[in-house]
Amino acid sequence: MSNRSGNTDKPAESKPRRRKKADFIVVANRLPVDKVINPDGSVDWKRSPGGLVTALEPILRTHTGAWVGWSGIPDADDDPEIDGLQLHAVPLSAQEIAEYYEGFSNATLWPLYHDVLVKPEYHREWWNSYVEVNRRFAEAASKAAAKGAVVWIQDYQLQLVPKMLRMLRPDLKIGFFLHIPFPPVELFMQMPWRTEIVDGLLGADLIGFHLPGGAQNFLILARRLGGHATSKGNVGVRSKFGVVQVGFRSVRVGAFPISIDSAALDAKARSKEIRQRAAEIRSELGSPSKIMLGVDRLDYTKGIDVRLKAIAELLDENRIDADDTVMVQLATPSRERVDSYIQMRGGIERLVGHINGIHGRVGHPVIQYLHKPVARDELIAFFVAADVMLVTPLRDGMNLVAKEYVACRSDLGGALVLSEFTGAAAELRSAYQANPYDLDGVKDAIDAALTQTDDEGRTRMRAMRRQVLMHDVERWAQSFLGVLTDTPDTVADGNRGLRLAP
Repeated sequence: MSNRSGNTDKPAESKPRRRKKADFIVVANRLPVDKVINPDGSVDWKRSPGGLVTALEPILRTHTGAWVGWSGIPDADDDPEIDGLQLHAVPLSAQEIAEYYEGFSNATLWPLYHDVLVKPEYHREWWNSYVEVNRRFAEAASKAAAKGAVVWIQDYQLQLVPKMLRMLRPDLKIGFFLHIPFPPVELFMQMPWRTEIVDGLLGADLIGFHLPGGAQNFLILARRLGGHATSKGNVGVRSKFGVVQVGFRSVRVGAFPISIDSAALDAKARSKEIRQRAAEIRSELGSPSKIMLGVDRLDYTKGIDVRLKAIAELLDENRIDADDTVMVQLATPSRERVDSYIQMRGGIERLVGHINGIHGRVGHPVIQYLHKPVARDELIAFFVAADVMLVTPLRDGMNLVAKEYVACRSDLGGALVLSEFTGAAAELRSAYQANPYDLDGVKDAIDAALTQTDDEGRTRMRAMRRQVLMHDVERWAQSFLGVLTDTPDTVADGNRGLRLAP
């Protein structure tokens, strides 16, 4: 998927295109494309990988679909059209990126929603920027939408958009999905702008979370803060499980666990090229008896240090053979200008050096640590090569890496060590689950995974694969949109323009 222009200073087309209004719109922080500037100065737009675009692209193409988002580049005004998909770019200045994205989204909301693992920062200027950027996203969606269109808003960066968009376009059917955990009431109440965020979300017809616990947390807040809103003269809110009544509108709240394109991953992992590369990886690592693998964005929520400390103690106790076991940690760079991330990276790298210094030998480090992006095919080959996958977040909305590993193991080999505090733990019950705050429990789970019998491993992997292959990302999207389009209209209108087969 690409679109080329020879001028890097202007959009791909100098004249605005007349576009048909869309009857299905996705609104997300990022557009599903990456901008690539070629050596000759021309520009390519290439589709970025991701489960969301994979799930929604068929719907976008079947209907008159559009995607509203930021291009990922400061001050860019590009508005490309890629292979017939309408992409509406919302430009962000460098200051807005610093305040709305790096600030309020990732230094306020992200830590608050992940159980305050790092102290959230509350700054009024960040909030003001968040409000302004959300308003622009709402305006862009409003302009792109046909009468009675379905609009699906994605994630924590855009929690004010549902209400803003409803005020602009009460004819629309609006859904919102949160891709990260939603915090307990006691934590969320820290937020100075807690009422505004809950009111913003209640602008949707359907609000989706990964797990029932997140939905229940939100329902409690809607009741509590809705009552507070009534005292200020706003529309009162009454709630019961699954439904929030906002004036004359009914807002549905539910759990929709997201998944992956498991069939495509399964097919790719079976290919001759991937199998050959997996064998090469084992050879490059010295053909150890056991390979452990961690694949994470370098984030303090992911518990990378937890697994490394567990491995260090297992080595100290001779429960892992340092001469015949290798741990590979692939850590994708993330938010490298944020102080807490800089400190975390330093701590992890010191821990890797400490373990290798004590237990490694020349040409054979116990921990192989890569701090760089890894190509998709290479990552799949690592999944196929690894005997034990370590997924140990302190808190995670879902964690799709766990599901990707399972999807790649058609040989029924391998074992999954999984934190109890991931959304995936509710579905992958045959994994070796552990409390990441209990280091002895994590050690025992790793030990059990490394020493499982072939029969036990096949039984566990077969059960997990059944779950992952049956409940894929397409089923997730159809489930959410099926509920959204069946929600009673708040404004009398005919065909909403989007219907999915059950």
